Amino acid sequence: MPQTRFADVRRFGSIDSTNRYLIEEARAGAPEGVVAVADHQTAGRGRLGRSWEAPAGANLLLSVLLRPAIGPGERHLATTTVALAALDAIGVVEPRTATDVSIKWPNDLVESSGRKLAGVLAEADLVSAVAAGVLQPPVVVGIGVNVNWPATDADLPPELVGLAVSLRQMIGVPVDREALLAALLAALEPRAADLDSVAGRARLAEDMATHCSTMGTRVRVDLPDGSFEGTATGISPEGHLVVTTGKATRTVVAGDVVHVRPGS
Repeated sequence: MPQTRFADVRRFGSIDSTNRYLIEEARAGAPEGVVAVADHQTAGRGRLGRSWEAPAGANLLLSVLLRPAIGPGERHLATTTVALAALDAIGVVEPRTATDVSIKWPNDLVESSGRKLAGVLAEADLVSAVAAGVLQPPVVVGIGVNVNWPATDADLPPELVGLAVSLRQMIGVPVDREALLAALLAALEPRAADLDSVAGRARLAEDMATHCSTMGTRVRVDLPDGSFEGTATGISPEGHLVVTTGKATRTVVAGDVVHVRPGS
């Protein structure tokens, strides 16, 4: 992408994982800003090891290599950075969807009914950091945006009907995947710059709160040692989810968050 740090865009017809590719490139010394874009991933994955596949060339599948000067407690903001950039880009390319897309904390883009439009996965490469003797490891952030698939609910397996949606479904016509890629990388430049300053990171957390559909929602938080329910009442200055449970307040640094619908 000219005039941004994301000018080195490497394209693949098919690859196992763009995240895996960039982690290896990071270990070989690749600079911040390398982008890997694939028409198809044979081993694409989401958070908690979930898999996701779409027909080749239908959707936008990419990863970016970041080298932010942040500590372990702030690495989750790399996910926030890419999610916000994707939200910005969708609003530019398809303004008809701008008010219908939000972020479900911590890493999904969803449309107004809660169907998933995109997912983001960040992976810190601690091996690179140890080998280079540095405190801040490179972070690879992958995103998959449902651009033109599914075209209709008939394209989805039964278990995903009502859970996934594409931009094409939302507006009724095919969407230019290349235009979305260009807009995303352009939007990512100022967002990535925010990662490198205290004020910028606070701005990322504030923007997440503004665009987060989890706010005010009854949620169930699944953690390795159990689950709890409450109401999402805020995003902390560090970008963590604040959940009120009765008279207590809990801050969720990481976890699987489910929006609980009345009667569910």
